[in-house]
Amino acid sequence: DLLAAARRVTARLQQEPGVVDVDDIGEAPMTELVFDVDQEKAALAGISAADIAQSVQIAITGDASLTLRQEGERNPLRLVFRLPRADRSHVPSLSQLQVKGSGGGLVALAELGQWHDNQVDQTIYHKNLRPVVYVFAETVGRPPAECVVDIQVDQQAATDAMTQESGGTTARPLSQRTYFSPGGGQPWSVPPGIDVRFSGEGEWQITLDVFRDLGLAFGAAMLMIYIILVAQTGSFAVPIVVMLAIPLTVLGVMPGFYFLNQISGQTVGEYADPVFFTATAMIGMIALAGIVTRDSIILVDFTQLAQRHGRPLFDAILESRVVRLRPILLTAGAAMLSSLPITLDPIFSGLGWSLIFGLVASTAFTLFVIPVTYWLLYTGQEGRETVSSDR
Repeated sequence: DLLAAARRVTARLQQEPGVVDVDDIGEAPMTELVFDVDQEKAALAGISAADIAQSVQIAITGDASLTLRQEGERNPLRLVFRLPRADRSHVPSLSQLQVKGSGGGLVALAELGQWHDNQVDQTIYHKNLRPVVYVFAETVGRPPAECVVDIQVDQQAATDAMTQESGGTTARPLSQRTYFSPGGGQPWSVPPGIDVRFSGEGEWQITLDVFRDLGLAFGAAMLMIYIILVAQTGSFAVPIVVMLAIPLTVLGVMPGFYFLNQISGQTVGEYADPVFFTATAMIGMIALAGIVTRDSIILVDFTQLAQRHGRPLFDAILESRVVRLRPILLTAGAAMLSSLPITLDPIFSGLGWSLIFGLVASTAFTLFVIPVTYWLLYTGQEGRETVSSDR
């Protein structure tokens, strides 16, 4: 049953830390009063089922067929005759309702049949020609991705008895959950034939689509940078050395967001208010690819220039670090200072912090990793021959 499965999903969402305002589109159970006409008694009294239905309808909804005209009123006033709310909502009172028979006599409704309760059918919703039940929830203090991953990991095929027994288990603390060891330790399942999907409309699917598209854009940006560097340097190896600074930004961005929340994490009410790695932060990483590549180009270009003037490879690398240190630091410092105002924006703060953390890490690592990698790649070769052979 879809509604029963939806209630299981709702119960599991309510157990997940950071998930609030859980609700579904299931309607509250409702009953309706139905009057079963005793055809034999009604026939003896000369009363038809239509007469009984009309009398009950007038008693409950009222009769608005009469109007009253008053002096000074432009339109006639409509009169509604019906039983008081207390009487039309009380079964014994409705049973005393009088119905006029064919002989002119009045017969109580209780003598013509009996009342009984009937369950009202639930509204059935469909999507893509399949019946569905939507369950809604909000996350506070945690990224939606973490909550969804933990819930999906706990979902497993189990019997109803196992599911009921595991429903009361204690959830794992958030400090013990990681992307390598997710799950809250609260297994749950739905009946066979029913699918639970965290997709379609909503923030979860939008998040997946955005990060997927940005990931493709990041890959396309790296490919274009490589093509441009190959055209500029005439080598297939040097651009790889130059682009080593791009993955180094991850070593600053990811730990940077973690320590930022550890140091300046705030609490709104009883929930945490962290700074998430959002889509804008991903945009910042894409922008970093061009900035940090420029710093690497400065080092490699000066090294090759020194080699053309006859400097040994090791001396050329050292001179590039000393001479080009100030331009690299000034470029990184200017970019970080210009990113500080962005961190005050509630939406684009991720972009600003991504630029700052990535520049700090990439600048520090670029001054060591790029020269060392270049030296390991071309050590043992004459500087002038190395440059000419690459070209």
